[in-house]
Amino acid sequence: MKTNKIFATAIVAFGLLVGTSSFAQMKERTVEVGGAPMYPSKNIVENAVNSKDHTTLVAAVKAAGLVDVLMSEGPFTVFAPTNAAFAKLPAGTVETLLKPENLKLLQTILTYHVVAGKMNAKDIDAVIKKGNGKATLKTVSGGTLTAWMKGKDLYITDENGNSAKVTIADVNQKNGVIHVVDTVVTPKS
Repeated sequence: MKTNKIFATAIVAFGLLVGTSSFAQMKERTVEVGGAPMYPSKNIVENAVNSKDHTTLVAAVKAAGLVDVLMSEGPFTVFAPTNAAFAKLPAGTVETLLKPENLKLLQTILTYHVVAGKMNAKDIDAVIKKGNGKATLKTVSGGTLTAWMKGKDLYITDENGNSAKVTIADVNQKNGVIHVVDTVVTPKS
């Protein structure tokens, strides 16, 4: 009899624990990026540092002194290139950009991937439709990106004609949203 009560109490406690955990997960919908969950209650930097696919981007943001900016209230829409995207650049480009004497250029390239305000894929799609298939997005660096759709895929094109595909959209953050892209985009030089 005593064993049954203990067992029943253990089952109820386990149920409460699992229920609480499930409730927390339902409340905070995460998206997995680079093997890590991205939490909407965390800011862009707090999430990005956990993505194995964004170590180059995080190192560049740190070297550019942009950590505090991307931890601020925002909101921001960030088109976040993966390590593979940086690897597509000509050999030595990343190393050169990370040198202190290239700080301004690095900051310009990184902020070229950022749009002020929070634009989920649905918002971008609406602007694209309004623009008859293309939308011009003003970047924090002062440049422009052109957003467009190819089938169901969202793309951005830089001022040099290079395009990046959004591979993971709508990674919501406390201070904006991240869209993972497969190519580094660059402003007109």
